Amino acid sequence: MLASCAGGPAPATQTVQVPVAVPCVRSAPVPPAYEFDQLPATASDGDKILALVRDWVRYRKYTGELEAVIAGCR
Repeated sequence: MLASCAGGPAPATQTVQVPVAVPCVRSAPVPPAYEFDQLPATASDGDKILALVRDWVRYRKYTGELEAVIAGCR
């Protein structure tokens, strides 16, 4: 008989858990198209100010979404 076959039972299988780096951000919010960026260079000061005011709302919404994504990584 072979000596190795005459030994005891085979060792049990062990499960080893190894941490794996996974990106916390699945998808980033899409940046909005700002109205101010689409104004012609000849736009009046009033048109520029109105565009900036309207863009401020879009900017606040976008940064809120970005902060929510970043908060999910902590």
